[in-house]
Amino acid sequence: MWAEACALLDEAERKHRHFFELLAVPSASPAWEPPADIFADGIDLQVVVALPGARAEEVAVEITPTGLQIETNVPPPALHARMNVVRLEIPYGRMRRRIDLPAGRYALIERRLDRGCLFLRLTREAS
Repeated sequence: MWAEACALLDEAERKHRHFFELLAVPSASPAWEPPADIFADGIDLQVVVALPGARAEEVAVEITPTGLQIETNVPPPALHARMNVVRLEIPYGRMRRRIDLPAGRYALIERRLDRGCLFLRLTREAS
């Protein structure tokens, strides 16, 4: 039981660090890769992506042949010129996440941004 708890803590820490890693794919400008959760219920999938500070109208969602691509840009808060950074943990700037989905063709049936998370509901289309 102790080993399982330690393994879960290690996995959580790894995912937390991964949130702040730059995408491995070269691009014109660096991008943060936000964490995502995927839940399945029959032919439906629910995808939750953490996008703190994102505005719904500025989030692009594309269904690709292999999954999803999500992109947005979150500007840093406007601060007075004399402010010094003491701690900076919330990611700002370009965010992009590619998510592979189980095989199949999907249709987006719900999309909402709530409490800093993008909620997507997809359904698998009949072939």
